[in-house]
Amino acid sequence: MGEKIKNLPEELRPRERLLRHGPESLNPAELLAVLLGSGTPQENALELALRLLTTFGGLKGLIEVHPEQLKSFKGIGQAKAAKLLAALELARRYYELTGEDKLNFLNPDDVYNYLRYKIGHKKQEQVVVLYLNTKNQLCGENVVAIGGVNHAGVSPGDIFREAVKIGAYAVIIAHNHPSGDPTPSKEDIDFTGRVKKASEILGIKLLDHLILGENKYISMKAERLF
Repeated sequence: MGEKIKNLPEELRPRERLLRHGPESLNPAELLAVLLGSGTPQENALELALRLLTTFGGLKGLIEVHPEQLKSFKGIGQAKAAKLLAALELARRYYELTGEDKLNFLNPDDVYNYLRYKIGHKKQEQVVVLYLNTKNQLCGENVVAIGGVNHAGVSPGDIFREAVKIGAYAVIIAHNHPSGDPTPSKEDIDFTGRVKKASEILGIKLLDHLILGENKYISMKAERLF
């Protein structure tokens, strides 16, 4: 059974060290322990944090973890999962906004890895547009449709309205198939063709349209479907 953190000497308690010496003085496990706040009857918050990092392959793996995996992790209830997911999402958003550290989408795998845990597991269809600059860096994103999506109800205007507003150089469209099968439908292909025509008129490149299924995807650009 893990010793409670409150019983440790003050210089070993993560929260007290953070407040006294600043967050930069803590290692990732200690920072995670502060977020968790408490552990379980078998392990303290620091031990739980170490188990989380070990299980998911460090901070990078934890940032990419599926929300359901986190919620079902032994020792992590709804409250702890909510705190961690909120903190991880703030980290993602900061990373997206920081100058040269902007996310780059150089190939379909980059797009899939970015969106797989955002929409790949959703039970409702979602259509997401990623807006890119001339370096293929992310400069914005927008969910243009959710739930029971019929492409006839999503117009090229929905795709490009924000792109025009922020001066995007290119867009990537992605949507999920709740069935788990990413095979494009005739409707997917027709819709992408209409968006491609609009992109040529507006002078904003359509780089790809990805369809995400269960742990797999199809790039319509790679399949030469537009």
